[in-house]
Amino acid sequence: MRSSVLTLLTAVTGGALQAGIGTPARAGEASKPNILLMVSDDLNMHLGCYGCRGLRSPNIDRLATAGRRFDQAYCQYPLCNPSRTSLLSGWRPEHTRVWNNTEAPRSHLAGGTPLQEHFHAQGYFTARVGKVYHVPFEAEFEWDVAEDARGRDSEPASRPSAARRAGGNKAATTGAGDQREEVFPPVPPTPTDRADTDEQDGHTARRVAELIQQHKDGPFFIAAGFHRPHLPWTAPRRYFDLYSASQMTWPAEPGNDRDDIPRIALTGRSFLSISPDQRRSFIAAYQACVSFMDAQVGVLLGTLDHLKLWDLTIVVFCGDNGFHLGEHGIWGKGSLFEESLRVPLIIVAPRMAQPGKATASLAEFVDVYPTLVELCGVPRVEGLEGTSLVPVLVDPETTVKTAAFSMVVRGRAGVATSMRTQRYRYTEWPDDSVELYDHQVDPQEYRNLAREPSQTAVCQELGRTLRAGYKAAVIAR
Repeated sequence: MRSSVLTLLTAVTGGALQAGIGTPARAGEASKPNILLMVSDDLNMHLGCYGCRGLRSPNIDRLATAGRRFDQAYCQYPLCNPSRTSLLSGWRPEHTRVWNNTEAPRSHLAGGTPLQEHFHAQGYFTARVGKVYHVPFEAEFEWDVAEDARGRDSEPASRPSAARRAGGNKAATTGAGDQREEVFPPVPPTPTDRADTDEQDGHTARRVAELIQQHKDGPFFIAAGFHRPHLPWTAPRRYFDLYSASQMTWPAEPGNDRDDIPRIALTGRSFLSISPDQRRSFIAAYQACVSFMDAQVGVLLGTLDHLKLWDLTIVVFCGDNGFHLGEHGIWGKGSLFEESLRVPLIIVAPRMAQPGKATASLAEFVDVYPTLVELCGVPRVEGLEGTSLVPVLVDPETTVKTAAFSMVVRGRAGVATSMRTQRYRYTEWPDDSVELYDHQVDPQEYRNLAREPSQTAVCQELGRTLRAGYKAAVIAR
């Protein structure tokens, strides 16, 4: 019988004990809950459920209504390979030392156990379709079924000629002495006349749906890796038709925004010559790709509906890193600003308390691994560097940590570290530059307070907290 195999004794307000979250609510089948993991590539906070007005994401919004939306979740490194390696190993980038998209991660994980391999050892069927680990290194990791996405997403209907590329939007990339000319985006936004099923993400969703159907008796750990809204911004035309570029907006930005930002912080893809009209067009294209990806999420939610698996399945939806759409003049990722580090994270679990209530609790991608271990009642893994979020699933008003930590490497300059508390973002760069932003009054991070004498004590305190590290930030349970 599928009985209650998990009892979580999580202390909450008043000392009351809550039990059963994550526990399958029906009898007669396998004893452990299933896991469906969905990862979207370069997805920032442009989602309806996160307050992006006009963005159509009904299926992800439905997940947020059914589960717990984390409003302050952060990746550990704002780049695909380091972030995914951290998420799926439970180790921080300082430990994995995977800091770019060209470093094969498996050799850096000696002594660790990748997430899906741990669940396989506990009797789970495991499968992934699409981009889950970073694409060049998917073969390093073991699954019962591992398939790359099929389709034509990476082949837009029309690519620009070399001459057209040369005449595109050129702008200097600035910071730490780096000046070079690039074109953004490398492929223009491209609506296609193809069906969803002919796109990579359309194939991914339908193949994952087949695998869920085949293994509905569980337990399964199945991962869907969606390529959108990663560049190129290509999707069926009907998703582009949802948005008018003229209606795209962004917060008013001070003309001197970059004046107090350290040059090293701006190393990367800065495109200052992009016009407001171009920016509107690019944001509309990005949102079209988000809506297309959301429709593929809907295929999987419909599968859970049809097979009546919601009471038996834990669903995790997340991005892998954020993405700038012109904030601070940046287009892309790799910065230590909020737009690059803050990520969508939604967890749905059977018998969850207060479903649909969002939480302001700080969360990190390294927390997903220990959370799933605890929810499913499988053996703990030694050496994980995250904190289980189960207390937040029980009570959205609680919190498990006082800070979230991220990092980037700036070539020969070295490692930069950034920390987000409930109120502040504090960043230290290897050239001794410092950034301090007060999110209570400056959520867009326009005013760097680090050099203001009135903030010296704040910087000193946050610097000590940063150097104390993630272990000191964990709130004892």
